[in-house]
Amino acid sequence: MYSRMMQRYKLTIAYDGTNYAGWQVQPGKTTVQGEIERAIEQLTGRHVRIHHSGRTDSGVHAKGQVAHFDLKEPVDIGRFINGVNAMLESDVRIMKLEKVRADFNARYDAVSKEYRYFIWNGHAVPPELRLYRLHERRKLNIAAMCKAAEQLVGKHDFAAFTANPQREIEGTVKTIRKLTVSRTRAGDVTICVTGEGFLYKMVRSITGFLLRVGIGELTPEDTRRFLKTGVRTNEVPTVRALGLFLWRVDY
Repeated sequence: MYSRMMQRYKLTIAYDGTNYAGWQVQPGKTTVQGEIERAIEQLTGRHVRIHHSGRTDSGVHAKGQVAHFDLKEPVDIGRFINGVNAMLESDVRIMKLEKVRADFNARYDAVSKEYRYFIWNGHAVPPELRLYRLHERRKLNIAAMCKAAEQLVGKHDFAAFTANPQREIEGTVKTIRKLTVSRTRAGDVTICVTGEGFLYKMVRSITGFLLRVGIGELTPEDTRRFLKTGVRTNEVPTVRALGLFLWRVDY
């Protein structure tokens, strides 16, 4: 329970998830949460548990992950950020630290999250992007992908778009506020999805579905079929993690 003697802080965190077994602490594995908690303990001499806005899986990246934690002793914001970052590997960085109200909760106060999935649609991925793009050589029909994406916006049962519907103890109905597909430059295609919350591997499953629409293996009209049946089949693949970024969390 929060003590009046404690100050709550909000962290904004960016990371390259390539070398991590996801966000959440796991015994015997290197995780983003574990490394940040280790760095804070080294700096302050106190073990601090940080609470996230949402877990990311192994290999998933973040530009704007958010977490909160409590400390008894006041800290200098700039020195704290510099001190923690100095103890982290260069693929994890604290981008911002803010004092927040005592009852702020990084997970439950979030009103929406934005994820972006990046695809390289060309013959060869530029080497500097190889860890951050899914490679699809076949030409994508962006207009068809957009038509399918439009039908996923709103409140639906997304059971057909989660890797394990049985694990969703709070149900499989979610609301997508915005879902766009765009070709941002030659070769680069971005899928941007904003929602109140997401199911297990839901964004990667939506991306897999939209890719199949883009290459002509499925049609935009198949969207309603999957939403109606609510059954996960191998028609909806879960794409690899490397192209996925937790882009921002809004409060």
